[in-house]
Amino acid sequence: MANVDGDMGHLSIAVLTVSDTRTRENDTSGDYLAQALQEEGHHTAARVIVRDDIYQIRATLSAWIADAKINAVLITGGTGFSGRDSTPEAVLPLFDKEVDGFGEVFRALSFSEIGSSTIQSRAVAGFANDTVIFCMPGSTGACKTAWNGIIREQLDSRHRPCNFVGVLGVREANE
Repeated sequence: MANVDGDMGHLSIAVLTVSDTRTRENDTSGDYLAQALQEEGHHTAARVIVRDDIYQIRATLSAWIADAKINAVLITGGTGFSGRDSTPEAVLPLFDKEVDGFGEVFRALSFSEIGSSTIQSRAVAGFANDTVIFCMPGSTGACKTAWNGIIREQLDSRHRPCNFVGVLGVREANE
């Protein structure tokens, strides 16, 4: 099984912040995700901030997808319609399978928090080379909604009736 230990299935997770303005000092969304995954017993495999540029996003993500030690990637930022938002355009071509329900459930959860503005979220998720990737908006509130409402449980092997942890072991088992 892929880098999983203990009863809950502790994973190695990378955090990517996509932003033209964030730095390590003011990346509250990246801070939140790194802290939240560690509180659940997971390991932060890498943490990077890249400009909102399709090719910078793809380069970083592709390296992580190719790394058998990274089980999951959490991407924050670049999912809206303003400026250079390009995370979905960068990430979707890399997916082997899309997790359609992630965006649907994320928008349903965030509707109760921000109303109809949730239609401006292009949150997406999918699998690439047996790595699960979640792309969420750049606000810390959106990251909290995605983590607490969806991602935390899907990265916990104890969550029933199903979760993604069992799927993540395929690549290493065949190497």
